[in-house]
Amino acid sequence: MGRLLRVRLVDGAERDLAGALVAAGKIDEALAALPALREPVVFQTGYGASGLPHIGTFLEVARTTMVRNAFRALTEDTIPTRLISFSDDMDGLRKVPENVPDREGLALDLGKPLTRVRDPFGEYESFGAQNNARMRAFLDGHGFDYEFLSSTECYRSGRFDPTLRLALERFDQIQAVMLPTLGPERRATYSPFLPISPKTGRVLQVPTLERHPGRGTIVFADEDRTLTEVPVTGGAVKLQWKPDWACRWAALGVDYEMSGKDLIDSVKVSSRICAILGGVPPEGFNFELFLDENNQKISKSRGNGLTLEEWGRYSAPESLVYYLFPSPRSAKRLSFDVIPKATDQYLQQLDAYNRPAAPGSNSVNRLDNPVWSVHGGGPPAKGSPVSFSLLLNLAAAAGAADKAILWGFIGRHLPGATPASEPLLDRLADHAIHYYEDFVRPSKRFRAPHERERAAFADLAARLRALPPDQRDAEAIQNEVYAAGKAAGFEPLRAWFAALYEVLLGQSQGPRFGSFAAIFGLPATLRLIERALAGEDLSVPAL
Repeated sequence: MGRLLRVRLVDGAERDLAGALVAAGKIDEALAALPALREPVVFQTGYGASGLPHIGTFLEVARTTMVRNAFRALTEDTIPTRLISFSDDMDGLRKVPENVPDREGLALDLGKPLTRVRDPFGEYESFGAQNNARMRAFLDGHGFDYEFLSSTECYRSGRFDPTLRLALERFDQIQAVMLPTLGPERRATYSPFLPISPKTGRVLQVPTLERHPGRGTIVFADEDRTLTEVPVTGGAVKLQWKPDWACRWAALGVDYEMSGKDLIDSVKVSSRICAILGGVPPEGFNFELFLDENNQKISKSRGNGLTLEEWGRYSAPESLVYYLFPSPRSAKRLSFDVIPKATDQYLQQLDAYNRPAAPGSNSVNRLDNPVWSVHGGGPPAKGSPVSFSLLLNLAAAAGAADKAILWGFIGRHLPGATPASEPLLDRLADHAIHYYEDFVRPSKRFRAPHERERAAFADLAARLRALPPDQRDAEAIQNEVYAAGKAAGFEPLRAWFAALYEVLLGQSQGPRFGSFAAIFGLPATLRLIERALAGEDLSVPAL
């Protein structure tokens, strides 16, 4: 926090305005000491455009946005900020991704900058442009406030030229940082500059044979071994990735950038190079990596793990942003089975945020709720009166093929509720049907009740018949469920609930049964129990 409060003055001088106060825990005094900034505080997130954008890339932007929003709230939005989403689209294509068409065609472009590699989908001028467009479309679709920057444009337009000339002048200092981090073989040929061959267009990993700071050029041996002199400016070369990261920080004045824990050592090296290039290394945060269902690191080239579109098919995108919020230093699996729980936890937190404040509480307590960060300080005033897991089980029991069927049950349970009055619930109904059809339905395994269970089911049916047919009080129904289980001698009662789920819903776990029966309706719930007792196949809905 202390270093993030520094001010970059127009003349380039830097001074820490509040470090001592922050160190003493006096955040308010530190903020009061800040004059108006002449330049915004710059937050940045990077994206490797070598493969289709994956969900981890989106989450990195979302997390950085959360930090930015917290900073703005802390400073009461008196300090301007920017968020840069930077695409490393000038990198050479090192391998052909597994999840794209025309892999043979892409193989012909190996080594070329991504913005010079053909688009395997045939839609854009390059593979880099394809991936950039996909990333921007998703970020735009979710309302992120960001500025997109392309590495190719920054190099070619001259935006990085002053820093590149400085890198040439301080070549030996950069080498002194980099070479000790490399093995003997790489160390022998390493150069921070990667020239782009004027003949083949490929990004070359070759030694720098001559340096001419006065005219801003380097000499290298091209692929045909011809000595070639090129400027380090104007997009004729790019930097190796650690010096490139440092160049970006220095040239763009980046104040904050987070990264995965696998880059901790790289951050240290790039920070030293950033200082050599006249910049101040940004503040940062190291988060744990995202894993697929097999606990493998998500890879753009393999295409493992969830895609952005897939989460959006099966749940509300805000539940995804919520999922990444807690415990950023713990690894998170990005697989289909985490979606229902993440969705319901998001709904619970949204309800808690909108609950009337207790006497003596203040607005600061609401800032601690994850949904404040999920929605950038403006969570919706209304959540969903029905949980996602309950919608899934309703879809299962009703054999719902479209949400109109679900709304038939919802409307009876919540008189007056409509898709217009409950927009989040309406969206979740769509998601629940998709999730049920693709994941729940294929894995359902119904079984017949055992002898003791049959008696308990019959007792529960009798108890439910004694209730008013239009009973919508979930707690009253749940009490009868408890009573039937206890009367049958189930100890612990979890065995009774497991029987309800396995026999009636074809799964080992389920929602609070009273809530399910209340929204499904007592008559329909009774028919479900009667069919189970009659030995009917419950995998075929009969409603």
